[in-house]
Amino acid sequence: MPSVSDAGDEYADHLASRGMPALPPAPVRDRGLGPFARLVLRGATVIDGTGAPPWGPVDIVVEGGRIAGINAVGVPGRTIRPDRRPALGDHEIDCHGKFVTPGFVDAHAHIGWPAHAARGAQPRADYIYKLWLAHGVTTVREMGSINGLGWSLAEKERAASHEIAAPRLLVHAYFPAVNDMLKTIHTPDAARDWVREIAARGADGIKFFGGAPMLMRGAIDEANVLGLRTGCHHAQQAVGRANALTTARWGLTSAEHFYGLPETLFGGDRLLQAYPADYNYADEYMRFSEAGFGFHLASQPGSEHWNRVLDEFLELDFTFVPTFGIYDANRDLMRARRADWHDDYTWPGLWDSFQPNRGAHGAHWFRWSTADEIRWKQNYRLWMAFIDAYKNKGGRVAAGSDSGFIFQTYGFGFVRELEMLQEAGFHPLEVLRAATSQGADLLGLGEEIGVIDVGRAADLLVHDANPLGDFKLLYGTGAMRLDDADGTTTTWNRALRFTIRGGLIYDTAELLEDVRAMVAEEKVRLCQA
Repeated sequence: MPSVSDAGDEYADHLASRGMPALPPAPVRDRGLGPFARLVLRGATVIDGTGAPPWGPVDIVVEGGRIAGINAVGVPGRTIRPDRRPALGDHEIDCHGKFVTPGFVDAHAHIGWPAHAARGAQPRADYIYKLWLAHGVTTVREMGSINGLGWSLAEKERAASHEIAAPRLLVHAYFPAVNDMLKTIHTPDAARDWVREIAARGADGIKFFGGAPMLMRGAIDEANVLGLRTGCHHAQQAVGRANALTTARWGLTSAEHFYGLPETLFGGDRLLQAYPADYNYADEYMRFSEAGFGFHLASQPGSEHWNRVLDEFLELDFTFVPTFGIYDANRDLMRARRADWHDDYTWPGLWDSFQPNRGAHGAHWFRWSTADEIRWKQNYRLWMAFIDAYKNKGGRVAAGSDSGFIFQTYGFGFVRELEMLQEAGFHPLEVLRAATSQGADLLGLGEEIGVIDVGRAADLLVHDANPLGDFKLLYGTGAMRLDDADGTTTTWNRALRFTIRGGLIYDTAELLEDVRAMVAEEKVRLCQA
């Protein structure tokens, strides 16, 4: 068993021994104003994250990094009443005609992935953080701590003190009990000891990929005793022993992606997916092509079994983090490969890791076909129907990106997730709720972040345009629009102006400028190497 000093670092040590080291820590913060003793946002229209519609104008007062006041200062179309306005601040932002939302919660993310280093793909940590902040992500659930638990906890502490320009970090450790990744835990007692050890180190939760039921069930139980959150990517290698409903009954907090969900819906005529005889999970093409077939075998939307499964998940107060966006390329590879942002914002080595490669995770494009894309499009329709129905019944759905794989670039991938939640049937207000208060509740921070209210942390986004009207305006590149003044010129319009994290103000244009410079510098370095 690992000691308390290295529990949670096992997989990072394993990768490092194979020449795949953790990222260097982020450099000291070079962007951001404040935090100020008293910050005032004047004349904003507020979308508060609860699902309530926009209202305003409002003056928001921030003191000590927390919301100290929300003052209604008039009504639309009328002159603002000076008698309702709070006193001057040490710093003020003019939000007249602008919209203010809570900061976004990316409920499934990774600070890089050391395995990419084998292809020279590791981006800088500050590249990742700045892309998140530039797209409004103020809180991240790091799912796996593959750079090592110690590394992730150190970055969490530096982010909390504003030493680095980064979102708030919630750290989940990888549970080392899966044969095809790394297995160092073999008994229930060892599983419980490991959970106690990562809790003692300060971990916020556990990321599972499955595992033997006796190990996983014991770990989940111990995590719940200690107040740790748990999420599981129900890998195909383990789902035959425990699908998403099984682990939800054990007390798992959330299911990541879609794995393990189709198996709960098979409806009595099968237990396992009908893999072909020549299937091999280690073949990335087979893994991802067959993964797009699970919902086709399941009970159909609205059927008795389908509704029964929905209701049980709801009764268990379970959370789904679907990460629709990370598999988007599976249904339209060319679109994902030619996205507007790749040239200027995708780290060169990260781009290399996306390309066809039999030895690289999520680089399964060496024989991707029209038939594969059609299968995935059909899979999405059924998957989205379930998630939308769960939301409609009152179930919790949180937005997560899982960026860094499959042509999804950090930050941009989170905005794509918002678009796809809307495609699934979510009203834009419901999308925003999934990206803010629902994510906060999943993390156990529902009284701290995710909603604009007095006493909460001042994690706020200032938008030049209403994001509910078009989520494309949140992309770092903006969205292309025709300038009707001359009828020929196109512009790239963007909504997000400032990201405020704990009262510290980031100008998103500056963050994006930094990222472009990092990418350009890395391209020059590679050319000279």
